[in-house]
Amino acid sequence: MENQPVNDGEPQLSVDRTDTSPRQWTSRELLEGHTEAIIVHAGEIYRLRCTRNNKLILHK
Repeated sequence: MENQPVNDGEPQLSVDRTDTSPRQWTSRELLEGHTEAIIVHAGEIYRLRCTRNNKLILHK
């Protein structure tokens, strides 16, 4: 039997370690038509929210 990596439901991303520039997304790409996106970082949940005044707020 082969050992295979455990897939915990998160997509496996290919990372180019030679490119040191920060990754960039538009808020439209992150929110995909919604007013809120969930970001999981180091086991903590953060909420990125777009307000009625079109401002972004990041809540822990």
